[in-house]
Amino acid sequence: MKKLFVLTGAGMSVESGLSTFRDADGLWENYPVSRVATHEAWLDDPVYVNNFYNMLRRKLLEAKPNEGHRLVAGLEQKYDVTVVTQNVDNLHEAAGSSRVVHLHGELMKTCSSRDVDNPRYWRTMTPGDLDVAPGEKAGDGSLLRPYIVFFGEAVPNISVAADYARQADVFVIIGTSLNVYPAAGLVQYARPETPIYLIDPKPVMAAGRHNVTHIQKGASEGMRELSAILLKDE
Repeated sequence: MKKLFVLTGAGMSVESGLSTFRDADGLWENYPVSRVATHEAWLDDPVYVNNFYNMLRRKLLEAKPNEGHRLVAGLEQKYDVTVVTQNVDNLHEAAGSSRVVHLHGELMKTCSSRDVDNPRYWRTMTPGDLDVAPGEKAGDGSLLRPYIVFFGEAVPNISVAADYARQADVFVIIGTSLNVYPAAGLVQYARPETPIYLIDPKPVMAAGRHNVTHIQKGASEGMRELSAILLKDE
């Protein structure tokens, strides 16, 4: 079975009602990065930061996977699929994708603020338990924080993602500007002969590579076109 690598960004979840951060009407317009998504912000005002992610969890609870998510999951009929996502939502899992690597953390998890990547202190939030209360502690006694990779922090899963990218027989990019590193660098791990399909309605830098097919459409419409290509009888 051929190995298919799918890298997704914020544009993957727009049709599910989740704002992108960088567009004009994106989340950062109302919540500056410096207040909610840096380690300094966390140290300065952990209650404000936790309240922001409490709010995001409630938004996520209202969101459902869109057709694009479901079509990505459907590629598992014919391919060994790895989804690597820059998104912190759980919509790929909800759509049925069985191997999802989260680069920037997971909104529905909280963790120790002292030992962020120790799974012993991870807690998976549920629809009835979405909020971190002021002063709430993790199992190691440190403040409970969102399991989110803040700007400036290391991306622990990038080496895992790079290994999957190296093995890819087909490389798919959906809804990402390829401006955020280290995620944007994953395309460089694709073997020279590996075909790359890029789904994004806007021009994207990687479209300049010789083996890139740019499907200039949104996630669902673009995935319909790509699924027809990838799932057709050979």
